[in-house]
Amino acid sequence: MTATILLQAAGGGIGIAQILPFALIIIVFYFFMIRPQVKKQKEQKQFAEALKKGDKVITTSGMHGKVIDIADTTILLETEGGHKIRFNKAAVSLEDTKAVNTPVVTK
Repeated sequence: MTATILLQAAGGGIGIAQILPFALIIIVFYFFMIRPQVKKQKEQKQFAEALKKGDKVITTSGMHGKVIDIADTTILLETEGGHKIRFNKAAVSLEDTKAVNTPVVTK
C-alpha cells in the first residue's frame, strides 16, 4: 500500500511541456503590451521635461495654448483670449502637440 502511494505521488510532477505555454504567453504579453507602454511613458516624460517658453502645446483635455512659464511640475499656458491657465506638465499631450506643430505638406 505504501509503495502504491509513493508511485502515484512521483508521477504527478509538472513537466516543461506544461509550463512552456504559460511562459510563452507571459513573454508575448510583455513584448506586445508592457514594453511599448513603458516606452511611450518614457517619451511622454522626456517631452514634458523638454518643454520651454514659447512652445505651442495641446493638453490631454484639448486646451490649446502657448507656454509662458515653467515650474517644477507645472506650466502656465496662455490661451487665444489672453487668459492664463496653470496645468500639470503631465497634462500636455505628446501626440496632439506633435500633430499641431508638424507642418502640413500639400502637393
